Amino acid sequence: MTTPEPLTLRSDVTVELVKSSASDSDVLFAARVSTLGEQSLDELQKDPERSKGLINYLVRDRHGSPFEHNSMTFLISAPIFVFREFMRHRVGWSYNEESGRYRELQPVFYVPDTSRKLVQEGRPGKYVFVEGSPGQYDAVRDTLTESYQQAYTAYQKLLAEGVAREVARAALPVGLYSSMYATCNARSLMHFLGLRTQHELAKVPSFPQREIEMVGEKMEAEWARLMPLTYAAFNANGRVAP
Repeated sequence: MTTPEPLTLRSDVTVELVKSSASDSDVLFAARVSTLGEQSLDELQKDPERSKGLINYLVRDRHGSPFEHNSMTFLISAPIFVFREFMRHRVGWSYNEESGRYRELQPVFYVPDTSRKLVQEGRPGKYVFVEGSPGQYDAVRDTLTESYQQAYTAYQKLLAEGVAREVARAALPVGLYSSMYATCNARSLMHFLGLRTQHELAKVPSFPQREIEMVGEKMEAEWARLMPLTYAAFNANGRVAP
């Protein structure tokens, strides 16, 4: 009998900014072409701090296109169910994900830790999540681990029988970790953050699943460093994408 492959259990997500062309100056030259034409490129040589009022105006009055002239590419490692939520964001996003057709998938699975609230109270639209009991956390860990072990053993068995990877992967659950590159611009990221994070400054409430919010928080931290004036305007105007 084949010895089951040992599992790696994780409760985190990782986000790495691998490439970017994004600054507050990108917003300014794009906005000022309306009145300055080719002279708007001079904005690239100026301190954007002098024009933070313009950036705030663009966000406040929802003139969104100047925020599209930049790019950020992130490498994200997270459970597959997080990526299924990502795919709802299509405008201004590009994705390439690890493929179970072309490589053998590794036994790395998601088990929430005790910081993850487990129990949903209330009805849809008015529910909250609260902490679980120690027994519930134990049940989640033990049940998921057992399920993952059975699923991955079944996957390996099919591969050993010569079944194609693209068929054998059907045995695997959405708690399996995957990796993908996600590329966006500031406007599409603002829209994502408005829906996928909870924040005290948000004008419109959002109720994201915690795991995709964890990814959003890490992406937000990288973006805030690249475009501090745009980020400040986003927060000052209720975290609503222009």
